[in-house]
Amino acid sequence: MRVIREDKHRINRKITSEELRLVGDNVEIGVYKLSAALALANEQGLDLVEISPKAVPPVCKVMDYKKFLYEQKKREKVLKSKAAKVVVKEIRFGPNTDDHDYNFKKKHAEKFLKEGAKLKAFVFFKGRSIIFKEQGQILLLRLAQDLEDLGKVEQMPKLEGKRMIMFIAPIKK
Repeated sequence: MRVIREDKHRINRKITSEELRLVGDNVEIGVYKLSAALALANEQGLDLVEISPKAVPPVCKVMDYKKFLYEQKKREKVLKSKAAKVVVKEIRFGPNTDDHDYNFKKKHAEKFLKEGAKLKAFVFFKGRSIIFKEQGQILLLRLAQDLEDLGKVEQMPKLEGKRMIMFIAPIKK
């Protein structure tokens, strides 16, 4: 089975409009008949590419289509590499976490926020420990208060099923 690739733009003989506005390098800008525009593109060894099909008349450009696609892909790749990649680190507490464990996990949270990662802190309620919802909320709010110089609370503690979740984003310096 052969896959036929459909181009994003209409080029050369696939252009259906009889009259079109022509732009490009080494071309006098103006309205041309399709046959004249194709002849002009062939003369230069380039393609006639429909840039704006909805305009009246449609706008076409004389250019090397393969080179145009290559540069477009290259541009998209550069933009994609510059996009910020968000890392989310998790810290899990129980509703009755004692001070030593809390301080140990708080140090990890500080390290994650200094590295620029988002923090997802949650209290996990097992079995009947769901009756300690207030303690879980107090624990998360205490963590947010202890980390306020490193990060800001993005989502306040919210109960979802058997977990109370809170998000903290690092403060940009």
